[in-house]
Amino acid sequence: MRAGAEARGDSPRAMSAAATPRHRLGVALLLLLLLGGADAKAHSYEDALRKSLLYFEAQRSGRLPHSQRVTWRHHSGLTDGLEQGVDLVGGYYDAGDHVKFGLPMAFTVTMLSWSLIEYGADVAAAGELGHALEAVKWGTDYFVKAHTRPDELWAEVGDGDTDHYCWQRPEDMTTSRQAYKVDRDHPGSDVAGETAAAMAAASIVFRDSNPHYAHLLLHHAQQLFEFADKYRGKYDSSIAEVKSYYASVSGYKDELLWAALWLHRATGRADYLDYVVDNADSFGGTGWAINEFSWDVKYAGVQILAARLLLRGEHATRHRSTLERYRAKAERYVCACLGRNTEGGADANVERSPGGMLYVRQWNNMQYVTSAAFLLSAYSDYLAEAGVRTVSCAGGETVAAREVAALARAQVDYVLGTNPRGVSYLVGYGPKYPSRVHHRAASIVPYKHSKEFIGCTQGFDHWFGRRSSNPNVLVGAIVGGPDRRDRFRDNRENYMQTEACTYNTAPMVGMFAKLHRLARQEREQGPTPAPAPAPVTSAAADV
Repeated sequence: MRAGAEARGDSPRAMSAAATPRHRLGVALLLLLLLGGADAKAHSYEDALRKSLLYFEAQRSGRLPHSQRVTWRHHSGLTDGLEQGVDLVGGYYDAGDHVKFGLPMAFTVTMLSWSLIEYGADVAAAGELGHALEAVKWGTDYFVKAHTRPDELWAEVGDGDTDHYCWQRPEDMTTSRQAYKVDRDHPGSDVAGETAAAMAAASIVFRDSNPHYAHLLLHHAQQLFEFADKYRGKYDSSIAEVKSYYASVSGYKDELLWAALWLHRATGRADYLDYVVDNADSFGGTGWAINEFSWDVKYAGVQILAARLLLRGEHATRHRSTLERYRAKAERYVCACLGRNTEGGADANVERSPGGMLYVRQWNNMQYVTSAAFLLSAYSDYLAEAGVRTVSCAGGETVAAREVAALARAQVDYVLGTNPRGVSYLVGYGPKYPSRVHHRAASIVPYKHSKEFIGCTQGFDHWFGRRSSNPNVLVGAIVGGPDRRDRFRDNRENYMQTEACTYNTAPMVGMFAKLHRLARQEREQGPTPAPAPAPVTSAAADV
């Protein structure tokens, strides 16, 4: 499980301070990235895109459809919610175990949706829009089920403690499937806010291809936001079982701002933007400068989205000064990734490994790499669309906007194998990738080949400790990845580095699609600056 270091009681400022002094890209390396190096050109982003979407099918819970392409998986969790009298069948397992955690699942769907909103036309051009929409809908269908009343959301199915005691295929689960909810007496503004964000973003994705479904999602999103805002509280105070796994360290205020921004984008209603502006100071939106963006900490994403509104002029006059402060924090995050902030001390910039990987912390560092790559890419596109060519860093330095796009691409290429070890951390991609992923279903003989029941500890006895490769390749998964020195140990027991999570891969769906377009343009015309992407509506209309 991925929580460990993330679940400790850090404040947001302590999270920012986790970054050690900055590491800049050398001039020669930066020029290579800007011009498109040989290694970057060699990557098949189209292949990476196709494989990344397969991963979400491997993580499905519930009754699998006839169109299921990952055939070593079978139906599972078919009684989820039964004890509580509610249908909670479906959704996603977050990682290599079988608990359905609502907060990271919702963040996964938000990022999948954002990928399609920004790069839906690119996904469609690669022939993968149908699979991408299925990946989003598998999550949102579950959220519709889990939101049983306006002020009630089922936020977890399963118990991490009992689940981790066993090593079984999901098809053989014997562990607790207890379900846990948040409501007005047991609030969870963070999980309700993130689920509202996911459904609002997804409503944009489905607006053209499935308007009735989009309207349903938006209705749920608005109700969930009202619930999250009216009955405020951290969900890990209401659901004690989640604290050791997905504790809400940053609190719920970032999710409220995040949800309001997505609802504003989905509806155009001024009151949602008023909310983001009026609560900018008290909720930390224009105060916190945090060098990570993750399932827990949304501030950088909030600041990027708010900066987009400023760049596009989509605001009232009274909003401008506050949106400018949001943009200043957004650019501080961008510059932190670039290593170009000269004010702020040791926590001003993100650490860089010798091979160039952004490094935030030891446990599942790839989640921060992929989310940063997406934010950098999206912001570079917003700048290009607005005709802005520079970014202002803390301390007064200005950076060319094209460097932002170059770093985003460099991080993607690192994931795909342009790194000191020559390892692709996207499973199934390239000649060399992790083969002993910490994943119960992938590490045990497929159910369709052997329906013989595998007991709780039997999997540990016969499968977990094997030195051989997993019998099933978890194609499209992005594992936790290397340490701050680019070192990686491909061992099933090394869960900090070999466990994959849905939110690692979700931001890369859009990145792979965009870079496939750029690579094709480079082959045809030579390297050119990235143009502004087409909106999702033009892609969804082709469905």
